Amino acid sequence: METPNTIEGPIMVRGKGTGFVNHPDLTEDVVIERDNLGFALDGDIVKIQLKKKIPGKRQEGKVIEVIKPAFRELIGVIKEKKVDGKPMFQFVPDNLRLHIRPLVPTATANDLGMKVVVEITKWTEPLLDPLVAITETLGHAGDHETEMQAIIRSGGFSKEFPESVQKAAQELFATKEQIFADAIADPKRRDIRGVTTMTIDPVDAKDFDDALSLQKLPNGNFEVGIHIADVSHYVRDHDGIDEEARERATSVYLVDRVIPMLPEILSNDLCSLRPNEDRLSFSAIFELTPDSKIVTEWYGQTIMHSDKRFSYEEAQEVLDTQNGPLLEELNIMMTLGRKLRKERYAQGAIAFESSEIKFELDERGAPIRAYKKERVETMLMIEDFMLLANRQVATHIYNLSKSTGKDLAFVYRIHDTPNPDKVEELGMFLRAIGYEFETHNGIVKATTINKLLKEVAGKPEENLIKTASIRTMAKAVYSTKNIGHFGLAFKFYSHFTSPIRRYPDLMAHRMLRKHLDGSFIGPKEVAEYERMSIKSSQREMEAVTAERDSIKFKQVEYLMNKIGETFSGVITGVTDWGIYVQEETCLADGMVRLASIKSDYFEHEASQYRIKGQKTGKVYRLGDKVTVKLIAADKEARQLDFELIT
Repeated sequence: METPNTIEGPIMVRGKGTGFVNHPDLTEDVVIERDNLGFALDGDIVKIQLKKKIPGKRQEGKVIEVIKPAFRELIGVIKEKKVDGKPMFQFVPDNLRLHIRPLVPTATANDLGMKVVVEITKWTEPLLDPLVAITETLGHAGDHETEMQAIIRSGGFSKEFPESVQKAAQELFATKEQIFADAIADPKRRDIRGVTTMTIDPVDAKDFDDALSLQKLPNGNFEVGIHIADVSHYVRDHDGIDEEARERATSVYLVDRVIPMLPEILSNDLCSLRPNEDRLSFSAIFELTPDSKIVTEWYGQTIMHSDKRFSYEEAQEVLDTQNGPLLEELNIMMTLGRKLRKERYAQGAIAFESSEIKFELDERGAPIRAYKKERVETMLMIEDFMLLANRQVATHIYNLSKSTGKDLAFVYRIHDTPNPDKVEELGMFLRAIGYEFETHNGIVKATTINKLLKEVAGKPEENLIKTASIRTMAKAVYSTKNIGHFGLAFKFYSHFTSPIRRYPDLMAHRMLRKHLDGSFIGPKEVAEYERMSIKSSQREMEAVTAERDSIKFKQVEYLMNKIGETFSGVITGVTDWGIYVQEETCLADGMVRLASIKSDYFEHEASQYRIKGQKTGKVYRLGDKVTVKLIAADKEARQLDFELIT
């Protein structure tokens, strides 16, 4: 229980042991220095005592209790370490946010280089590393399946569901006819099965959680329906499936597999809006003018029927060739989507679109081809309508609040304005490499960022500048307290469109249904929704880390067979010890060590974001295009070493 001087929440640990705790009642994170961490590890739910606030400094705290550990197990590699001249076995966690380096008294020489699961057996002093015991050996570090399992387990995720959850899902599936019949009998549920409806998703998608419908109206306007899988009708608050979904909070998409939030019998079948089957959905239905202006809107549960399942590429081909199924509907939706997009950018939405790398794997999971995913316009069109639904659902709650005079609870997707210090750092960096970037005391307009992104489009440094700009932004998170969404330039924004794979969307469905019914959401429920929002934000970050780790591993593995080859790349980082280069084949980052450049002695000029040769005056600057040779690739460390050619 919290007191005036204590708060509870998840802790994030960064660097060599600095912790941060977020709390909804505080404007910024509480800082926990290394010697005040106690026995807390990254991701633990902790109780902290607030220290006396020093004017001009951030609020500091001290961990006084670990309420709930984030990890029951730790994943990493066994390595040898000398302690007082004696060889010992050390456990090195894969999770770089874990600041401990435990000793493993029970390990043997056979364990060296193995990826293992351990549990802490003894930890008596917070500032001393604990002792651990091996509970499972996953395999040789660097092997495909070993590394994938390690990434999954390190994030606290699991492909397998508890037996009780699987059984509950099977029972839902077995009684689906009765569940569906009861839903049809509900007078609040609208039957829209007669309206032309389609899904447009990735070619390999199995869980279809959104569909679009379109029909012309006699007055020349269009009725556009955004229909979302009605997971809330099947998964009830606090049942066994729901409790497991809360813990997972999100689906995880690795290079070779999906770790779903819901059992696959639900995510890929019962809840999925599969073609040519009647399905239950939660819908946002709009009457739009030909200029995409909203005339009327309706929200509620529906029964729908998808007439066609398109992949993005199939729908794009119909549009490009002007030939194929549902051509008229696709043409109208594309026209409406473009107008929504144009209006969004005119209002200040930032056009962040970065390259996504994909791999073709052989039967052993080894990458045989790397390629950049093509972003066709049908992807943007679907995004346009999903953004419309997410924005308008949140706006609807605000309008209901105004009309009823009540502060109605909801879960928002919020995105704060950028930190002024980071904005100024970005400005200094951009000006140093030759770009104009107007800031005013750390404040930047979204139009300024969009102008920059347009200017760098197609240039070698495009990805670098996009990445630098994204890092300047605050992280988007979930909260019951709305502050708007800076990146989208929306005053009100929620996540409503993916309840199969995001728990906050499921919360949004439940809350919207209560508001539509006039039900009151009390303070205790709101507090619970806020706790779940914070947890979902944390799990989302962990999922993103797992996804990036799987990509990074495959990038290194793909390039291992290309040692000695040369690549074009862009300098993405400059440090005292070397420069980082992103090669253009699979967007992998590698290091060129300054000591390896034999042509001159190069020094780091941090303020200029460059290195400079003492004899020749040759300069290599952040954003410069270079040619490098790959000289080493380490799968276990997921590191690449380059040699500078030009």
